[in-house]
Amino acid sequence: MYPAEEDTDVELDLSPRDVAILKTRLKYPTASVREIRDILEEEYDISLSHNRVNDILREIKSEGLFQELVTPNKNLFDYHLFRIAFHYPSFEKRWEECYTDIINDPHVVMFFNADDYHQWQFITQFLSNEESEHWKHQFFKKHGELIAQFDKTALPSIHKFHTDAAILDDILKQTEEGEQYLE
Repeated sequence: MYPAEEDTDVELDLSPRDVAILKTRLKYPTASVREIRDILEEEYDISLSHNRVNDILREIKSEGLFQELVTPNKNLFDYHLFRIAFHYPSFEKRWEECYTDIINDPHVVMFFNADDYHQWQFITQFLSNEESEHWKHQFFKKHGELIAQFDKTALPSIHKFHTDAAILDDILKQTEEGEQYLE
């Protein structure tokens, strides 16, 4: 139904070694490939040349299994959670333009469907609360006919804003070889 869904299905076809390499890249995002090679040797007893590590990281990246992103300091912005419930008589005619606007808006950090009355939810970042209110006003002017209810929650303190490398332990636990890397 939604255009971006085509890009979201990633088939996980990684060897436990590749998961360990990806985990190391996540854990040490600014490390050079040579440093990653050394960490792999030390922490996982994986012996590869830095060229091979670089090739594997490029392959994994080209398969869409990770992206390298620059994340600004979370204290630069005010964050808000917006939730939209639809006015269904206008949905068919209006959803696609609204969806595209949200996807393309530079203030939107994360946009997702929810199994809730508020089916679209998204996290935004603004320089100030005033900027957020102005954005919301402009959004309503353009997309108000689609909206049955719109809720906004300010997120004054962001305590965590990254993916921990340890999340990949769940994948490593699925195979005997992966279990060995965790020991």
